This record gives sequence, C-alpha cells and structure tokens, in this order.
Amino acid sequence: MSTTQLPTAPANPPRLLRSSEPQSKFVQNLGPLTELAGTWVGNGFNVMSLPDFDSTPPSTGPKAFRMKLNATRELLQFIPIGGAIPNRGSETDLGNGTGQTDIELFGLTYLQRISDAVSNDALHIEPGIWINVPPSTVLPVQGPTAVRMGTIPHGDALLAQSTNVLTVAGGPKIAAVDSRPVGPGVTPGYLAAFNNPVPPLPQGMLPSWVVDPNLALLAAIAGQTITNTVVLVISTNPVGGIVNIPFVVSNANAIQLDAIFWIETVTQPDGSSFMQLQYTQTVILNFLGINWPHISVATLVKQ
Repeated sequence: MSTTQLPTAPANPPRLLRSSEPQSKFVQNLGPLTELAGTWVGNGFNVMSLPDFDSTPPSTGPKAFRMKLNATRELLQFIPIGGAIPNRGSETDLGNGTGQTDIELFGLTYLQRISDAVSNDALHIEPGIWINVPPSTVLPVQGPTAVRMGTIPHGDALLAQSTNVLTVAGGPKIAAVDSRPVGPGVTPGYLAAFNNPVPPLPQGMLPSWVVDPNLALLAAIAGQTITNTVVLVISTNPVGGIVNIPFVVSNANAIQLDAIFWIETVTQPDGSSFMQLQYTQTVILNFLGINWPHISVATLVKQ
C-alpha cells in the first residue's frame, strides 16, 4: 500500500442506520456482537513470514523467506447495519410444518486500518461485515453463531464462522500461540530466526513475543481488573474458507484463518469502567510446501 498515514476517526462517521429507526432497535439484536458497535483505537504486534526469492528491494533475497515484524497502531470501526437481513427458509412440507422458516440476521460493517507504529506506513486495510446468526431448527439444525466476512487488498476474501461464543466473569484465558513454520521442509536455520530473533526488534517488543505474540496481549492487561469478557472464537474451518487470486495461490497461499476476540469490561480503582477489545489472529500462508503462521495481535480501547 502506498498510503503512509493511518486515517484518524472522522468527527461524524457515516452511519448505516435508517434515519427513521432508533439505533437501539438493531443493536439489541446483535447478541454477542453488541459491544463491538463503535470505534476502537490501540496498539498491537505483527509477525509474518514472507517468500524472499526475489533480490529486488525490499527483498533481502534470494533467500527462502524473510520475517516481517511490526509494532502496530490500529483503528477499528464497527457500524450497525440499519435493518434486519432476511434469509429465506425452505418450507419442504407445509402440511406438517417440518420445513425451515425464514430467519433474520443482524450485523455490523467494519473497517480495520493498521499502520506501523514507528514509521506510520500503512500495513493493512480490511472492510467487512460481522453478522449474528440465530439458531435454525431444520435446514440446518444449528445453534446461534457469529460470522465474519472480510476482503483484503492482496486479493483475498474470507468467511469465518464462530466455533465457540461465551461470556465469562473475569478476564480472558489467553493461551500460547506459535509463529514458527511447520512442515517436512522446515530446517533448523528457518527456526533460528524465530528462536533467536536478530535485533533490533520493533520498539517496545520483547524477543519472546516473536515465537508467542500472545505474550503482548498478556503484557497489555497485566495489573488490570477485568470483570467480564465476551469470547468470540472463529475459524474458516470447518465452515467458511479463504478465496485467493491465482498469484496468491501460486506464491503464498492463504489457506486458513483462526482468531479469538475478547470483548472486555475493565473496572478501574475508582469504580468506573471502560471497554477493551483484544484479539489474536493466525493466518496460515503456504509456500515451499511449508505452513507459515502469520500472527497479528492487538489491544484496543473503545472511544
């Protein structure tokens, strides 16, 4: 991307609500997505392995791969969609009512903008939609789910459905992740770049965060009192997937996305509280017959 400035939140962002309808009518049907509505700002960390076959700058090649590390700044905006989204059922047997009736979805559009925290160079922009899907009883027999759909300028489109949604008292349980490559072609030399990263690291980042970026999330909430957490676990497997343009498929194929979003209520010593959003996201890129995890994490505060 050529843009070098992360856009700031507009003073009066456009709304996707009908002017004649109150926002609360649509927000109250968002289920576990309710608190996403609004603007979130914060910082994060990005670990990405890329092909490096070409000797043309910014490549350091010809090598098998190069590692890209960024401390990040992020602006993430969610706007409720101003109406129900009807999904038509299929009444296969009107006589005894065994067919699937219509359902109504409610959702939010989102726009994610990420820049490098040091250089302010743009790193990522992603428009998309989150939807709250109610249960269906016949076709298919399925409980409520949340779905994220997004598009990425490299030539990728994704659909990921929730594999777990829950609300817990207290803070999040953030498990370790691993950014190191996996596959029969992995050599000790490949792993050395992760286990012993060559300085300098991005400002404020620790060497241990390169293998496990989730450590940055734990550091961000150390000492906080988190009284409630909504957990959204999503994946492109088994429902969904990533569709890529042929160039991406041939050179660094994005084959799977897994992410966890934690919507946290943080209570301060004076009794006041604020909303915080943390996420960890792993996209598997396949090249050289090896799976390379691209891991992004961030901690954002609702404005």
